[in-house]
Amino acid sequence: MVVVLMGVAGSGKTTVGQLLAGRTGATFYDADDFHPPANVEKMRGGVPLTDEDRQPWLEALRTLVASCLERGERAVLACSALKEEYRERLQVDERVKFVYLKGDYELIEQRLKNRGGHFMKREMLDSQFDTLEEPRRALHVEVAARPEEIVETIKNGLGL
Repeated sequence: MVVVLMGVAGSGKTTVGQLLAGRTGATFYDADDFHPPANVEKMRGGVPLTDEDRQPWLEALRTLVASCLERGERAVLACSALKEEYRERLQVDERVKFVYLKGDYELIEQRLKNRGGHFMKREMLDSQFDTLEEPRRALHVEVAARPEEIVETIKNGLGL
């Protein structure tokens, strides 16, 4: 099984993903590590990515997910996957499960204000929320709780 933790920047994908992977014996992958350098530079400069910019990134992630499934590897992938079409690309088969880490704008904005060392700028948050298409086929988990509680909710919701 591959669990894809999706949501806007600052929703806790990496923190929760690392914790979930550790507690379930899965391998953790961060989708940010698969962006081509040109995408990272755009985001560092505060420029939102276009769908065209995201194509090589999504293809690399689809290959990763397929490879994990082929090897029988349990994996957790932290990936924004804000649009339904992005999630469809990652849905290699029924063993890919999406978890939507959902938070309100004010909470996410505060988290980004307190976060350093990441290329996603707080000013790009509006673009993230504008792009977000809330998933219909995903486990929805509120992110206001502590990461440990969120992990337990996910484990229970997915039967892990």
